[in-house]
Amino acid sequence: MDVIVTPTPRLQGTIEALSSKNYTTRYLLVAALAEGTSTIYYPAHSEDSDAMRRCIRDLGATVEEDDEKIVITGFGRHPKAVDQLDVGNAGAVLRFLMAIASLCPDVTFINRYPDSLGKRPHHDLIESLGKMGVTIEHNEGKLPITIKGGQPRGGHIQVSGNISSQFLSALLFLTPLLEEDSEIEVLHDLKSKVVVGQTLEVLEQAGIVIHADEDYMRFRVPGRQSYQAKTYHVQGDYPGSAAILAAAAVTESDVIVNRLMENSKQGERAVVDVLRMMETPLTHENGVVHVKGNGKLKAVEFDGDHATDAVLAMIAAAVFAEGTSRFYNVENLRYKECDRITDYLNELRKAGANVEERQSEIIVHGRPEGVEGGVDINAHYDHRVIMALSIVGLRSKQPIRIHDAHHVAKSYPIYFDHLTALGANVEWVEGSH
Repeated sequence: MDVIVTPTPRLQGTIEALSSKNYTTRYLLVAALAEGTSTIYYPAHSEDSDAMRRCIRDLGATVEEDDEKIVITGFGRHPKAVDQLDVGNAGAVLRFLMAIASLCPDVTFINRYPDSLGKRPHHDLIESLGKMGVTIEHNEGKLPITIKGGQPRGGHIQVSGNISSQFLSALLFLTPLLEEDSEIEVLHDLKSKVVVGQTLEVLEQAGIVIHADEDYMRFRVPGRQSYQAKTYHVQGDYPGSAAILAAAAVTESDVIVNRLMENSKQGERAVVDVLRMMETPLTHENGVVHVKGNGKLKAVEFDGDHATDAVLAMIAAAVFAEGTSRFYNVENLRYKECDRITDYLNELRKAGANVEERQSEIIVHGRPEGVEGGVDINAHYDHRVIMALSIVGLRSKQPIRIHDAHHVAKSYPIYFDHLTALGANVEWVEGSH
């Protein structure tokens, strides 16, 4: 399905931010690892969290849910012995559960997505678990993976951090349950430190003690700990909300987004600071962001490294700012669902934006008078590109048509419903390919 975004001068209304996928997945896991009953309010519904729900149930947790919460009675340090686990296409869930499955005698993770997750290697974690006394059969580091555990040992553990931080997170969930105290040493460089911060925050809420060095390259974990049954509230998701906030900033607006914590560990929280730097009138208190946009924006310079998933929305706002903006240290945007630098800027140019690219930065020469629009846009099946281009359509002179816009569902299935609720002029049409 395509979407046609027609210029919309004014947005107004209140929405609830989408729930964070990263936090939901982690809360489900720590609830399963607790003895007793935990409650999780406002869980996200996404492929990842659905896979985690299914697997913890298979491992012996009871899971009951209604419209606003999930109630979980955990299995503690004694997951049920199962033959197989199906994590679907969810890489983080696979990696977290490979560690937990090492408490089981013999479990195989099946390969249901050979062209996607089935191609991703997990050597770094396999190696760490192997040194902890777990026997693992695998297909050159890839699925299917069989774990023969039962008695993993703590102690001095090394793990590589330069492919993914998920291997480290997996060990942080497991080691508190072991008999021995552990010291985890991260080798090479650590990717996505922000996300490790989210893991540590959730572990602390679950009553687990971990001593982390400031640079997250070494952790001391006392053994024989127990996860406590707790009540959790999943916070709102900043990456998705960034697009809504940027849309409010480029229009005349009176828009409120609820459930966005001021002190959140999500790096994309920076979108609020960037919009402030652009002189967008807004307040942020008690978990509520209130934007009273006047469509007037000033250019910014911003290091995008810790706010990767909000950068495209910030750039869309900068298209209409007075002056030249620069977003630097963003090379990792090239390695996402598409090349989010080259592919995205090509589409922005079609709509009339004046942008240039470097290997690791994006330069935007603002056009406060607006852009021409009136074009068909290829969003490269990328949810973040779709959302960002819709922002530009709100301030174009002519409507823009975004092809395959239904791919927004990867992270924010109701994004266009939310925009429409705020008054945006958006229409779904059959694809024209």
